[in-house]
Amino acid sequence: MDYLSRVSKVFESAEEIDFDDYSKFVLMSDCHRGDGSWADSFSRNQNIYFAALTHYFNRNYTYIEIGDGDELWENRKMTDVLYEHSDVFWIMRKFYEKNRLYLIYGNHDMVKKHPEFVEKNLYRYFSERDNKYYDLFKGIKIHEGIILNYKKTGNKILLLHGHQVDFLNGSMWKISRFMVRYLWKPLENLSIKDRTRTAKNYKKKNDVAQKLTDWVVKENKMIIAGHNHRPTFPEYDDPPYFNDGCCVHTRCITGIEIAKGNITLVKWSVKPDEKGMLKVARDIVAGPCKISGYFQSN
Repeated sequence: MDYLSRVSKVFESAEEIDFDDYSKFVLMSDCHRGDGSWADSFSRNQNIYFAALTHYFNRNYTYIEIGDGDELWENRKMTDVLYEHSDVFWIMRKFYEKNRLYLIYGNHDMVKKHPEFVEKNLYRYFSERDNKYYDLFKGIKIHEGIILNYKKTGNKILLLHGHQVDFLNGSMWKISRFMVRYLWKPLENLSIKDRTRTAKNYKKKNDVAQKLTDWVVKENKMIIAGHNHRPTFPEYDDPPYFNDGCCVHTRCITGIEIAKGNITLVKWSVKPDEKGMLKVARDIVAGPCKISGYFQSN
């Protein structure tokens, strides 16, 4: 099956969510939440991420995580990730309790496509303090893709991680996982970075973006993806391929907001205010642009 067909297969089987100009979504991906070791790239940004999600929860956004939320290539046990980042899962559970949480799996958390894994590891968690289990995401479904259906025009936006067009990290993911778990994680603990990953390799980044753009052009649809960690926000005249970036940039996290009929690429980082006090701040990187502007040619 060629890469265009793989994306089409996701589109054809994806659950649809209707939205309008009153809907509010925030899309993030590639958190790679780990076990707190030196190889856990998320640890340095966990406070920024928690502050951002708190902001969105309080403003009634729906949070959609577009894959690789948890680093399950380097880490065998989901329980280690839950324990290390319990505060993050606490705020995510608040979204879930309000029916405002959707999760898409990526290549690094591909095991979430198996319902038995999800039931065993994500339905509940064990509190060592209380010595008992509590509900986490009981009954949750993890998606390969989701379609946002714009009710005003009937246009559809495909949300998927993007590994579907990456042979090594998609079709051959088990081999890649073996290499990461037993070769690159020990090296990362020695501060040696894995340069073979799509996120670390500029050619692979461009290849993934181009292949997804090929599908956008062929099918005359809009895509929002993750995977290559490269934030992308096209002009109206360009093919509507968007990328939300990642949560493991050196000093920030990025995401895409859809609200009030607009789409915006944002960055969250720690920066000083006018008094020199450090705070977590949101900055607009691109947009806001009317989302309907990307549907004019559809």
